[in-house]
Amino acid sequence: MSFAIFLLCLVTVPFCVHSHQTEPPKGFTLSCGDADDRMLGVQKFVPDTDFISVGNATALKTPDLLSILSTLRFFPEKSARKYCYTFPVIKGKKYLVKTIYYYGEFDGGEKPPVFDQIIDGTKWCTVNTTEDYAKGLSSYYEIFVAAAGHCLSVCFARTQNTISHPFISAIEVQPLDHSVYNATDFTKYALSTVERSNFGDKTGNMIGFPDDKFDRLWHPFEDNNHIVDSHHNVSSEDFWNMPPLKAFTSSITTSLPRKSLEIMWPPVSLPSSKYYIALYFQDDRSPGPHSWRVFDVVVNGEAFYKGLTVTTKGVTVYGCEQSLFGQTNITLIPKGDVGPVISAGEILQVLPLGGITLPADVVALENLAKAFNNTPSDWRGDPCLPSQNSWTGVACSNDNPARVVNLNLTCMELSGTLSESVANLTALQNLWLGGNKIYGSIPNMRSLKKLQTLHLENNQLTGKIPRWLSQLGELRELFLQNNNLDGRVPDALKKKNGLYIQVSPGNRFAES
Repeated sequence: MSFAIFLLCLVTVPFCVHSHQTEPPKGFTLSCGDADDRMLGVQKFVPDTDFISVGNATALKTPDLLSILSTLRFFPEKSARKYCYTFPVIKGKKYLVKTIYYYGEFDGGEKPPVFDQIIDGTKWCTVNTTEDYAKGLSSYYEIFVAAAGHCLSVCFARTQNTISHPFISAIEVQPLDHSVYNATDFTKYALSTVERSNFGDKTGNMIGFPDDKFDRLWHPFEDNNHIVDSHHNVSSEDFWNMPPLKAFTSSITTSLPRKSLEIMWPPVSLPSSKYYIALYFQDDRSPGPHSWRVFDVVVNGEAFYKGLTVTTKGVTVYGCEQSLFGQTNITLIPKGDVGPVISAGEILQVLPLGGITLPADVVALENLAKAFNNTPSDWRGDPCLPSQNSWTGVACSNDNPARVVNLNLTCMELSGTLSESVANLTALQNLWLGGNKIYGSIPNMRSLKKLQTLHLENNQLTGKIPRWLSQLGELRELFLQNNNLDGRVPDALKKKNGLYIQVSPGNRFAES
């Protein structure tokens, strides 16, 4: 079974409507494929059209659906390497990204398509909602990531197992406070949610916004251990990760004072990887001189924290890179006459980032796209990464940051001018733009010292052949035929050793 299958948290999404007035989160909440705003309690989900330019919108025929699940956006273009939403963000700030899915047989099939989702240049996981949909449930995925630039992209991509079309029902992008998961190096890693639980909950309800200000979802977890209710409130602000107050209203403990507490959590078997674990504790008794407990925390037989003292104010312990595999066992071993207790927990997979494309190359390609009409539909998100999902016509190096080394947009029905920003792609080795309707003059590209081939044939270029082309020491092939160029072919270019140059037919060159 693939790794992505284990990153589930695939459950019914708890869209609870709260009667009291609370300010909604300050991020983005999109109802995908929708034409109107949708209110879910105090949260407004807006149409997604300002954040994506590809895909088709459709409404589901399933009756009595929650409003934001009643429409979706799907992506039928099979030639595109990815389909991307882009969000304006603050560089370096951490964000929660949540993707929500409900299939509804929009494509006439019986099983949801399986496809990849990508965050910036990193493959996040594979979306497989088949099991949930068979049970009549919606599904969601969560990831915590720091913005590498001023835009954050959330993309979807076909795989060899994708039948029909990738789709998306709703997306949330919520900014996080600095303290949340701050022991993680977000310049190197993201955190993908595996499980987040409220222990001992007997209501069967999940905790979300507004109890969790970031709209993280806390699932009820109940086993055969003894359940107790808290007699004292805690403050979320006292904890780095800012868990909701409701996560401490119930706990699990032992029925006997000196007995160890053992829980099998999370309920899924984990693939071998590194995980971030945060466990939350509070003494459930009323505050007093004896309302504290001391115990050791052991994970899979290894000490996680020794001599933990838990009071009515609450405490958390965490590990940033815990190695886990298979079923996880958490044991709390008492060190005194009072048994251990646990209120809540989070486990997130530590996901190495896939790298980025050099920002100067990204800006150069974006400026090219603005100057051209009809650029490929997948020219959103990271141009180079993941490597199997680079932009159409773009090939990159394996460096970090990645560099654009080849640009081949031959016969892509482009029109417009060739932007001067192409000169900023200084690692470019091959530039092929032949067979389009590009007009205007050839911009100064003398900075492209590594350029080996330049194909601009069969366009509508005007002006003279630039003399600086002879200064490109690596240039071995120059195709300029069938344009509207005039003047003379520079002598230095005709005499350049090892250069194969083609300037006719077409053009209006004077005789030498």
